[in-house]
Amino acid sequence: MKDLRDLAQRVADALPGDEIVLTGSVSRGMADDVSDIEMLIVTPQPIALEDCFAHAQAAGLERLGTWGPQGGPTQRVSGMREGVPLELIWWGRAHADATLDGIMRGEALSSAEALAHGVALRTSGLLVRWQERLGEYPDELAEAQIEDATLTWGGFAAAGLLTIARPGEQLARLERMVDDATRVLRIVYALNRVWPRTTKRVAARTAALAVKPARLAERIDEALAEHDPRRALLLMTELQLDTVRLAPDTPNVVRARAWLAEGAKLLA
Repeated sequence: MKDLRDLAQRVADALPGDEIVLTGSVSRGMADDVSDIEMLIVTPQPIALEDCFAHAQAAGLERLGTWGPQGGPTQRVSGMREGVPLELIWWGRAHADATLDGIMRGEALSSAEALAHGVALRTSGLLVRWQERLGEYPDELAEAQIEDATLTWGGFAAAGLLTIARPGEQLARLERMVDDATRVLRIVYALNRVWPRTTKRVAARTAALAVKPARLAERIDEALAEHDPRRALLLMTELQLDTVRLAPDTPNVVRARAWLAEGAKLLA
């Protein structure tokens, strides 16, 4: 872990930028022997992708590449240094400010946890201000997240779940179950006023949460690993039902409770 932090600092020292933030598993103290280094670089003005490549190369990265959408406000450069993979995200200052504003409105939530747990490798004070803002998770945002997460749990006959329990529907079944598991996690994080996290290391990420269904991570694994289609769907549906029972009454939540209870009865 210390070796990765030291390497990240050496790379940061060779890059331009007012704010360079270490994110990902290394910043949270959860890295292992296959972890990469993820960094956010904020510059006063946007930088073209070819310039980001040049800066990364000057910082000692090799085997450079990029990923994701091109031509937008975010530039992405990947590479290797000392046998360790690195991912560098580049933002201009205006885009960084807009992203923080969007997070508080319920947009760009995928960036929230990275910033909330980021570690400054170089700072002009931006990260501290961002983390102060992210220290508050508004109640209205939590309610909106829960309502949106429960949107697909109802509105059609619960017997429709049986159509993906048929032989030959493994892809459709797994697609639905993964989406349902992701929605369960969104609800749990919102109930605990925790910014959404990635689906990696779910057990560790949810262990300290006060409000959650019993054996949350274990039940997700059990449902996805279950070979019997009906039982797999039943395990996931029961987890969904236990989750919405923890949520406050809102239109989608109330509908979901009734629909999931009916679905669980049918599958059983």
